[in-house]
Amino acid sequence: MIQLIYLTVLLPFLGFLINGLFGRKISRLGGSASGGKNEKIIGIIGSGAIGLSFLIVIGAFIQTLALPAENRQTIVNLFTWIQAGGLNISVAYQVDQLSLIMALVVTGVGFIIHVYSIGYMHGDKAFWRFFSYLNLFIFAMMNLILSDNFVLLFLGWEGVGLCSYLLIGFWYDRKFEKSSTSDAAKKAFIVNRIGDFGFLLGMFLIYLTFGSLNFNEVFSRINALNIPSSTFNFIALFLFIGATGKSAQIPLYIWLPDAMAGPTPVSALIHAATMVTAGVYMVARCSIIYASAPAIMTVVAVVGVLTAMFAATIGLVQNDIKKVLAYSTISQLGYMFLALGVGAFSAGIFHVMTHAFFKALLFLGAGSVIHAMHDEQNIQQYGGLKKYMPVTYLTFLAASLAISGIPPFAGFFSKDEILWYSFANGNFLYWLIGAITALMTAFYMFRLVYLTFEGKERFGHDKHPHESPKIMTVPLMILAVLSVIGGFIGIPELFSGANGNAFENWLEPVFANAQSRLMIYGTHSHFEEILLMSVTVIGAALSIWYARYLYIHNTQKPAVYAQKFKGIYNLLFNKYFVDEAYEKTVVKPIVVGSEKLLWKITDAGLIDGIVNGTASIIGYVSAKIRKVQTGVAQSYALVMMLGIVTALFWLILSL
Repeated sequence: MIQLIYLTVLLPFLGFLINGLFGRKISRLGGSASGGKNEKIIGIIGSGAIGLSFLIVIGAFIQTLALPAENRQTIVNLFTWIQAGGLNISVAYQVDQLSLIMALVVTGVGFIIHVYSIGYMHGDKAFWRFFSYLNLFIFAMMNLILSDNFVLLFLGWEGVGLCSYLLIGFWYDRKFEKSSTSDAAKKAFIVNRIGDFGFLLGMFLIYLTFGSLNFNEVFSRINALNIPSSTFNFIALFLFIGATGKSAQIPLYIWLPDAMAGPTPVSALIHAATMVTAGVYMVARCSIIYASAPAIMTVVAVVGVLTAMFAATIGLVQNDIKKVLAYSTISQLGYMFLALGVGAFSAGIFHVMTHAFFKALLFLGAGSVIHAMHDEQNIQQYGGLKKYMPVTYLTFLAASLAISGIPPFAGFFSKDEILWYSFANGNFLYWLIGAITALMTAFYMFRLVYLTFEGKERFGHDKHPHESPKIMTVPLMILAVLSVIGGFIGIPELFSGANGNAFENWLEPVFANAQSRLMIYGTHSHFEEILLMSVTVIGAALSIWYARYLYIHNTQKPAVYAQKFKGIYNLLFNKYFVDEAYEKTVVKPIVVGSEKLLWKITDAGLIDGIVNGTASIIGYVSAKIRKVQTGVAQSYALVMMLGIVTALFWLILSL
């Protein structure tokens, strides 16, 4: 199965081609009466491509598991792609512990989202186009995570950026807040290009330093070559700039909340299993480079922990169900980068996996609610949906408990491991900010649960909420099971005994070289770990209780607090006015500068002036010369004679 890993890339691409080229014709076969049947054909093609890829990845995982721990990397080389001078790039896929974990998440959760989309997108006029884009997205992501070199990774990196543009703006004829879905798509595309420029600079510097862009060659030469620390710092920083764009970290996080303009399955795919985790994966893959640049690791940790808390504070007061989850995603990504920044690479990837389970479930659950409430997304207009949507409620509750870090749900194990390593390998301030963020997470998630599913009904009589069809609820139940038990694969050494953390042991060979270069700050007792764990769990439980007190038992209090702390509330509700600040300091100056300097002065004034001026001069000179052409033969003869006489005089005088 390992040698067939290329099929996990090829199959989604084939699904994209089939639905993209023939989907419109398939959807029209048999007339409108057979539309539902034809949608199923399109859905089976799109979902089947990902399902088969998932089965191949499982086979490769089982085969790799049987190999010795130190010999679990396999390179599947297909063909030479670029060969120029010393640059040799192949289309080759690297199968190891890290890429397999990511591939299982991408294809597994991606398959569930595809199946869910069959029900959610039912009746959409561009049903075939939606599945075509979804398949292309998985194709790009699989290229990214399986590549054995930076160039192929960058191809997937840019591919998911393109697909995010196509999917966020899928409903291009709809409005989104004060603008349109097309504007949200362009925002995502442009912001990601800013980060991608940094990524390109990092790739250029890697090639100049190591003479290669192949992972194994670059990483093996780090110890062999005498490279100054400043070079590592620049490489790591440039790559991290790319990660801040793709994984929505400060200051390039602003595109992700607007990505809610796309259909809800797109939000689940982008925010759970694929695009936003690309930056985390890339930093983890380059762990040896970051371990050689401790100053930049500190930058990664600081940006991560600040992003986590910053986004969580905004999520406290948002009323759009998808916006709450969007800021939650930014916050959880901050946790992942905190883990990477303190050297807990396995913990960061572990949280990528568990987050994929419960965040995909939260978005799909939100989609189920939006579907039932006829596209209403304001949680202030919900309430009491538990009795109408019991399956959606229970699965959404499981995901909320998981993200809140309540044991034994999946999020407890991964989040606690990050917080523990942030204390053990970092410092107390990291842990404190992370712990406060965890308490805020529990509060705003259960604010969302209580306002949506419990309390009195606040929707009008025109709404008739109902449970979603099984094609949508079965994926919710599968993800709910994973959200409950998914964390047990990473039980910490504290509880697992001599065997240690199974997930960490699996990834240990990938990060061994990086771990050997990291400075260990000291040892800590299990008592400290239990104490810190207890503090965060108790704090999360109290946050859940307080959310229930405010939004179920004392519903007037939130409005009182909002009025009492009006300044802070407005600041959080308006997202710290970051978008407005960017609009005034970045967007408008560029637009004005482009209009006045580049267009009116440079383009219209200088360039057009030179072109038009040249034409005017030639026209003027031509008009004067035309007067010489009189059409009178005698005049031409006279000019000829004068010319001959002048030439003779010149010859005589020159003798």
